[in-house]
Amino acid sequence: MFMSNKPVSISVVRRLPRYYRFLGELLNHSVQRISSRELSQRMGLTASQIRQDLNCFGGFGQQGYGYNVEALHREIGNILGMHQHKKTILIGVGNLGRAILSHMAFEEKGIEIIGLFDRSETLVGERIDKLTIQHTDRLEDFCRENHPKVAILCVPKYTAQDLVVRLYQAGVNAYWNFSHYDIAVHHPGTVVENVHLGDSLMTLCYKVKEMDERAASGEEARE
Repeated sequence: MFMSNKPVSISVVRRLPRYYRFLGELLNHSVQRISSRELSQRMGLTASQIRQDLNCFGGFGQQGYGYNVEALHREIGNILGMHQHKKTILIGVGNLGRAILSHMAFEEKGIEIIGLFDRSETLVGERIDKLTIQHTDRLEDFCRENHPKVAILCVPKYTAQDLVVRLYQAGVNAYWNFSHYDIAVHHPGTVVENVHLGDSLMTLCYKVKEMDERAASGEEARE
């Protein structure tokens, strides 16, 4: 697989999981090949956008043939690091943490959950699948013994700051962050994917407002 020396735009990277998901759905329907035009119609992108995105990582298509769905799915999985199974701990096993554990197929996404932590004495010792919830007091010892690469933070912002300092010093430098604490600002060199559910909901509200305003304008024009 050829990869350009030029840095890849984060907007391209954010589209890769969507390509991976759509190609997986095509595989489930026994589709063996697809053109960029057909893929663009399914995904709501332009064919040129798809070609430009994929060309950042090499030439996957063949003129007159299109893309081999299975091969492209596999290559995008490799680009995303889906098969590395990065050791990961989850901190905060409340409602949000449990929902994530229940509904996210971590191993299919390149993540191996090796530890669960919470500071609540009522939760410590509870078993979820094959893992027992440990107290956050054990974080440093656990990290020293097991070397996790990633931490999933399902804790409030006011508790995240201290936790991140401890995790960073223990060698954890990648975070899936639900806490709203701005990790990257305070810890340069970390890799952070922030998840703001409230921001997403407000974005939806804006889109609904915009849709309603367009509909109202259309009604006024007809009058």
